[in-house]
Amino acid sequence: MNQLRFFPVGLMILFLGGCSSSASLNPLSLLTGNTWELSSLINSGIDTNKFSSGIPTLNFLEGGKLAGYAGCNNFSGGFSLEGTGIKLDPGAMTKKACPGTGEDEFISAFSKVKNFTVGKEKLTLMEGTTELMSFVPKKD
Repeated sequence: MNQLRFFPVGLMILFLGGCSSSASLNPLSLLTGNTWELSSLINSGIDTNKFSSGIPTLNFLEGGKLAGYAGCNNFSGGFSLEGTGIKLDPGAMTKKACPGTGEDEFISAFSKVKNFTVGKEKLTLMEGTTELMSFVPKKD
C-alpha cells in the first residue's frame, strides 16, 4: 500500500524532469546562447601559427543571422536550420591581408558544413559523419 502512494509522486517527478530537460536541448537556443571559439579544424587541434591574429569565432544571432571572426577578417552572413541540417553563409567579409593559412582552411571547411551537433559545452560542424570543425563556448 505504501508503494502506491509514492507511485504518483515518482511519475510526476519523471514527467517534470523530462519537460525541463527537453526544453534545455533546443538546438537554436544552444547555438544563439554563446560566442563559439574554434577548438579543432579537420580533426586536429588548433595550430596557433596558422591563426596568428586570433582564433576564429562564430556567433549565431536572432533571425538567422551569423557573425564571426575567421582568424584575421570578420564576416557577417546567415544560417538556417532544418532538423540536424544546417546551412552557413559567411556573407560579407572584410578583406585584410593575413599571415598564415588558417583563415583559408577555416572558410574552406565552413563552406562544406551540412549538419551539426550541439550541447552546452561543444558545437560540432560536420559534412555527413565527417567532423569538419568543433567549437567551445568562448571564455571572456
